Amino acid sequence: MRDAVIVQAVRTPIGRGKPGGALSGIHPVDLLAHALRALIERSGVDPSLVDDVIGGCVDQVGEQAMNTTRYAWLAAGFPDSVPAVTVDRQCGSSQQAVHFAAQGVLSGAYDLVVACGVESMSRVPMWSNVPPGTDPFGPALAARYPDGLVPQGISAELIAAKWSLSREQLDTFSAASHARAAAASFADELAPLAGLERDESVRPATTPEILAGLKPSFADPGYAERFPQIAWSVTAGNSSPINDGAAAVLITTSETAARLGLRPLARLHSFAVTGSDPLLMLTGVIPATEKVLRRAGLRLADIDLFEVNEAFASVVLAWLQETGADPARVNVKGGAIALGHPLGASGARITTTLVHAMRERGARYALQTMCEAGGLANALILEHTA
Repeated sequence: MRDAVIVQAVRTPIGRGKPGGALSGIHPVDLLAHALRALIERSGVDPSLVDDVIGGCVDQVGEQAMNTTRYAWLAAGFPDSVPAVTVDRQCGSSQQAVHFAAQGVLSGAYDLVVACGVESMSRVPMWSNVPPGTDPFGPALAARYPDGLVPQGISAELIAAKWSLSREQLDTFSAASHARAAAASFADELAPLAGLERDESVRPATTPEILAGLKPSFADPGYAERFPQIAWSVTAGNSSPINDGAAAVLITTSETAARLGLRPLARLHSFAVTGSDPLLMLTGVIPATEKVLRRAGLRLADIDLFEVNEAFASVVLAWLQETGADPARVNVKGGAIALGHPLGASGARITTTLVHAMRERGARYALQTMCEAGGLANALILEHTA
């Protein structure tokens, strides 16, 4: 029976996604090319053996248009005979790329495949693919949701209200993310560039008291009238920042890995994707976790490490309440609130961090899940390989 294993996983450091950020001067094609080049160099494989390159990117417009993954592969100097495709499942785009790549290997469609992702939010700002005056939803969706859907920040506020999460809880969780990230080593997974050797958004001195001084980011009189339960607790400090970055993962079978002299880092055990309420939008991580555990035949207690993307602190805290997971096993090296969230790169970035954390901590099973715009979520379980 075929399996799917990760044999190499690398990422760039994550830069602040604004003019003057360490990676803001790098074209997104070159940013992803750097991660791809590091992946191939560290694995030692002949790039002509790669069957496909599947990349995630959210704002596919401007410098990130025209199938960025294909041009990044070529910019890295690799054979033009290797195809590539770019996918969009919003914030989970490159986690979906990992799923597609592994599923292709399991099916026999691929023997060696790259899953990757990139986002340069300093050069291609969020919502660049929705020009002013554009309606990306259409009249039929508006008829189904006559009161209208809401931005993600409002969804994060609704989650905080529904799960009775206080501002203090959000800020305490966020400060802990910075502390964990500052204390962690990422040397095995990083491919430095542009003089950046660590993730640029991590603030080691962050405390709950400092975060308590920040103003709510999404307070709006219109939404306050519609949702009187909102306490306006979501700030820039307890949300993920805007970032630039790229990551890449090499996936194959155990048999092919042995033939090529590659050491598997983890086996891709089980996959799930779910839809959820598009108003709350970010709660899909809860049913996705249940679904992937059920498919894997595992219990929550079997999982040694969890990665739940920190789009907002309220998302992870609601997930913790619903699942009962041990917080000490969740985002052990910090999460997106500290490290950053370069949208299309984050799924592969989290997989990369998780694979290396499993090796460091002797974990047998690890679970990764991400919330995504529109009420979606991916979930993935990795298993240690001897």
